[in-house]
Amino acid sequence: MFSNMTARNHPFREDSVTRNDKPRRTSVRVLIITVIIAAFSSGYLISDMNQSSDLIQSAQRTIRLELEAVQGLLPHINADFVRACEMILASKGRVVVVGMGKSGHIGNKIAATLASTGTTAFFVHPAEASHGDMGMITRDDIILALSNSGSTNEIVTLLPLIKRQGIQMISLTGNPESPLAKAAEVNLNVSVEHEACPLNLAPTSSTTAALVMGDALAVALLEARGFTAEDFAFSHPGGALGRRLLLKVENVMHAGTELPQVMCGTLLKDALMEMTRKGLGMTVVLSTDGKLAGIFTDGDLRRTLDRTIDIHSTTIDEVMTAHGKTARAEMLAAEALKIMEDHKINALVVVDSEDRPVGALNMHDLLRAGVM
Repeated sequence: MFSNMTARNHPFREDSVTRNDKPRRTSVRVLIITVIIAAFSSGYLISDMNQSSDLIQSAQRTIRLELEAVQGLLPHINADFVRACEMILASKGRVVVVGMGKSGHIGNKIAATLASTGTTAFFVHPAEASHGDMGMITRDDIILALSNSGSTNEIVTLLPLIKRQGIQMISLTGNPESPLAKAAEVNLNVSVEHEACPLNLAPTSSTTAALVMGDALAVALLEARGFTAEDFAFSHPGGALGRRLLLKVENVMHAGTELPQVMCGTLLKDALMEMTRKGLGMTVVLSTDGKLAGIFTDGDLRRTLDRTIDIHSTTIDEVMTAHGKTARAEMLAAEALKIMEDHKINALVVVDSEDRPVGALNMHDLLRAGVM
């Protein structure tokens, strides 16, 4: 019976087995691939997490070590520090900062900080000093020399010449027994136990300590000189602070033929023509004796139009703001800005001591001048 069965209806023929198992095999393959991808992805994620953790730990360790280096400076703010300050305060010359490599970069910053806080200072590269730039340094100057080792060859080479010329020197070193420290009138100790670099090679903690000592020196001198915010502004005229503390109303106001002005009794339409010609969004109104009678602005115009007033028959006196807020030419522009902000107005008339208008300014003028 079985021998007579055809291949067509044989229950165990090969093509039937293959056809029934194909979906199952596909599912198994998909499952295996999914597991492999998940395993790899998990490995990558773990690797990324480990790397992130290592980076964070490294950064935190660096900050802790540099904080320790800065805290280690506190015992070194002593009589030597006071003497260094007194030398600079008594000097008739400048502070000339020298340093090589990373110490040179720190020295550049210290010189810039000193110069902007009331102590005339500049940086000289020690290698250039050996080739002519030593001529920039006078006997009245004080040299501030930076070297962590205290034995930087380019600086040590200059010591005989510095001594021969009788130039006073302050050193910032990490080795109080070094040639540079011993040659200086005063040594400021900026030694650190460890660099933040895990190899203890790259200047990290040591340069931070030197920078902080330089800042401490600059700020101590600043306070001793009674240096003010206005003094700071004079050395920063291009900065926002400089503009706020130095720029005066007279520097930004519109005066002369640029000042829109009409006399009392002028028709509103003519006052509007004057405002249009001058383009300040306002006009000054003068009394018969040339003093300030009032001001008329774009805001006043909008309020006037809401009242359906005829501009051809109404005089400026009827719609102006009498007197109004004023400024003086010698005032700081920042003070004028405060008046505008406090009273929520956009324009000010500038008057002299006799209440005669000499100029005008608006918010746009202060914005262009960088006061805002």
